[in-house]
Amino acid sequence: MYEGFFDIEEELKKLPGKPGVYIMHDKTDEIIYVGKAISLKNRVRQYFQSSRNLSSKIRQMVSNVQRFEYIITDSELEALVLECNLIKLHKPRYNTMLKDDKTYPFIKITTNETFPRILSTRELKKDKCRYFGPFTSGKAVNDIIELLNKTYGLRTCRKSFPKDTGRDRPCLNYHIGQCTAPCQGFISAEEYNGLVEKAIDFLEGRYNGITAKLKEQMKEASDRLDFEHAAQYRDMLESVRYISQKQKITNSDMQDKDIVAAAIDDTDCVVQVFFIRGGKLIGREHYHMALAGDETRADVINDFVKQYYVGTPYIPPTIMLQEPLAEEELISGWLTKHSGHTVRFVTPKRGTKEKLVELAEKNALNVLTQDKDKIMREEARTIGAVKSISEKIGVPDIHRMEAFDISNISGVQSVGSMVVFYDGLPRRNDYRKFRIKTVVGPDDYASMREVLTRRLTHTSDGFDVMPDLIMMDGGRGQVNIALSVVKELGLSIPVCGMVKDDNHRTRALWYNDHEIDISKNGEEFKLVTRIQDEAHRFAIEYHRSLRGKAQIHSVLDDIEGIGPARRKGLMKQFKDVEGIRAAGVDELAKAPAMNRIAAEKVYDFFHTTNNNLKGE
Repeated sequence: MYEGFFDIEEELKKLPGKPGVYIMHDKTDEIIYVGKAISLKNRVRQYFQSSRNLSSKIRQMVSNVQRFEYIITDSELEALVLECNLIKLHKPRYNTMLKDDKTYPFIKITTNETFPRILSTRELKKDKCRYFGPFTSGKAVNDIIELLNKTYGLRTCRKSFPKDTGRDRPCLNYHIGQCTAPCQGFISAEEYNGLVEKAIDFLEGRYNGITAKLKEQMKEASDRLDFEHAAQYRDMLESVRYISQKQKITNSDMQDKDIVAAAIDDTDCVVQVFFIRGGKLIGREHYHMALAGDETRADVINDFVKQYYVGTPYIPPTIMLQEPLAEEELISGWLTKHSGHTVRFVTPKRGTKEKLVELAEKNALNVLTQDKDKIMREEARTIGAVKSISEKIGVPDIHRMEAFDISNISGVQSVGSMVVFYDGLPRRNDYRKFRIKTVVGPDDYASMREVLTRRLTHTSDGFDVMPDLIMMDGGRGQVNIALSVVKELGLSIPVCGMVKDDNHRTRALWYNDHEIDISKNGEEFKLVTRIQDEAHRFAIEYHRSLRGKAQIHSVLDDIEGIGPARRKGLMKQFKDVEGIRAAGVDELAKAPAMNRIAAEKVYDFFHTTNNNLKGE
């Protein structure tokens, strides 16, 4: 639930006249529409002008907009590609959805072949080929492929070499001078690949030689009044111009990476993080950092990286930074150990990678200059609210708060949810859901005990970092369950209950056997409500998704190697899941269709505490 203050009229005045993508949110903070614009200022303002002739669908969308955000890009092309990425990711209800995920063409050079070809493709693969794009014009892509093939005499056939060498006569393309005929051995692999490198040079932006030649050919055709061929050369030049529009929103290396850049002034700093997954920019977050003194931008980046990646379950293998880290080797080693894979930092100096960092910096600067008042309000409702809760319950230095909830219908398909708020903001990458394994029937206390035990004993995927405060959805009973689990595990984590009134609304906190009143007008009240609502929403959504898959789902379905026959045998032998859980390996092995290996898998599933944190 979004409860922050957002004055649409004021925010419209701050929109920049630059290309980019705008993102509309409703009151639940769900993304309901994504669009692109040549000028964000002009496009977004049109939605909120009553005189505009909007369709009924768009009018309905606008009526549901609670707030909007935007990402600045360097060109309309980048905005178009980013819009496509975000629509595919979020599937907003008011966007017209494509059923086919293959949207934009790439140019592919089959460098995994002895004699490479140049092809058009709409699918990226990890196949050791070179990819360029994506591009938004299939015609321009086809024109460029034809131009490169003719210019450098590259093959267009599907023959496999050296197996097919000399098998058939050379094709027509050879006879008209448009192929060097590697099929006949008329050119060596080294010479041929030299021509391929020239084609790659062109696709990387070194195209002056070809454009000069096309202009010369166009002029010659025009001088002899051959306007048809002159027009063809003109169209080819236009395709070259189009292909030369580099964009960085989708990257053909398909790697996961984060882009981190900061903008600072005398007292404030905004750090922008771009998330690139599978080579695509799919989102961003910005973070406000208060400056203590004369920190440089490098100091800010260094401190941010250390704080941000603590407790983050997924860390990409590459983190691109605006400034090099002072402790790069130390932090890289720490994150590598933390994530289980090599994590490297890159501070790019040129090319597309540098442009990505510049784009992140541009967005950070925009937030810093345009949204100072909003940042102050945001800090009050997040960090300020956390500090207020900290003072009320007497627990210092609270940053990471974890809240839990249980959802079931009469005990069927019980599930648990864990949501994480860091400095008052949801950290959705850290959310986790649990399918209850050891509890039969509607026993919320026992289910909560299982969930908390599994969470607090799990020490991988970034969860070796413990919460500073556990928030329980309820009063004394739920708090006591959590405290008993914490004590049994030998931990020292404060536990606070979120007490509700008869109307199921937050009214107080329960801490150290005392009820602590909180003002309904205070930011701490709103934060507690957001946390409580988010934990409940996350549990309900997970439970609903499971009900949609099957009316009744057996926990046995989650055990590897236990198919329908063995499930039936186990239920016949032990009558219910509780009986199966209580049985030993020898007893399980005697059930119909079972053997000892399968019995050990069943036993381990129910008796390994750390088994399956997600519960899926």
